[in-house]
This record gives sequence, structure tokens and C-alpha cells, in this order.
Amino acid sequence: MINKMTERLDFHGNALLLRAERQRAIASNIANADTPGYLARDFDFASALQESMRSGQVLGQQQELPKAPVVHPSHMALPTVQVGQARTGDNPAALGYTVQTQPSVDNNSVDLDRERANFVDNSVRYEATLRFINGSAKTMLSAIQGQ
Repeated sequence: MINKMTERLDFHGNALLLRAERQRAIASNIANADTPGYLARDFDFASALQESMRSGQVLGQQQELPKAPVVHPSHMALPTVQVGQARTGDNPAALGYTVQTQPSVDNNSVDLDRERANFVDNSVRYEATLRFINGSAKTMLSAIQGQ
């Protein structure tokens, strides 16, 4: 019975951790907008969340997210991050390279307009997930207290 009650919270907890990792990646892209040769990075939130739910584990418990495929032989392997852990592993949340939309002289692939829009969108979704978790916790608490 308790498992059914916490299943939805596990889902939203995983979504919250993935949103935080995506926010970190987008912030890194924005911070490196003027770095020559910097390649913008991101990951597919939906597939990462599906993978975490398929595995049946709650993120942040020492498992790594799926690795991004190498699309070009000259690309280097991406470092990874274990969600909820320090950035010490070999792969930040299955980060891959974003598609360059504007050619630049210094080979920087960051599109500031797109990154800012992604940052705001991800922030709003993060906040919505927090509010849902808070509402679910309040609902369970009032049910337990019999109110």
C-alpha cells in the first residue's frame, strides 16, 4: 500500500534531480557563451526520465544516467556525473552536444537566445515539480491526520 503512495513521489523526485542536472548544463552553456571552441551540451530529459523509471531505481543512489552516444570519431568521451553526487565521474547526466544553429567565427556552438529560453522553461518546470511534490506531501499528511 505504501509503495503505491510513494511511486508518484519517486517519479517526481527523479524528475526533480534530472531538472537540476539539466539546469546545471544549461547554466554552463550560458557561462561559456564567449569561450572560443566551446560546444554547447544538453541531454534529452524525456528519455533520461524514462530510463530512470524503466530501471525502477530512484536517482541519486549511486547509479549513473545513460551515456550519450558518440556521433563523430573525433569527439572526446563525455565526462559523467552521478545525479546527487559531486562531478567526479566520467559522464555528466548523459550529456551530448547540441546542434549548432548559428555558425560562428570562433566555433562556439552556444545560441544564447535558445539557452536562455531553455533555462527559463526548465526553471518553470522545476518549480512546478516542487509544488506538486509539496502538494502531494500535504495531501498525505492531511489524510494521515484525518482532516
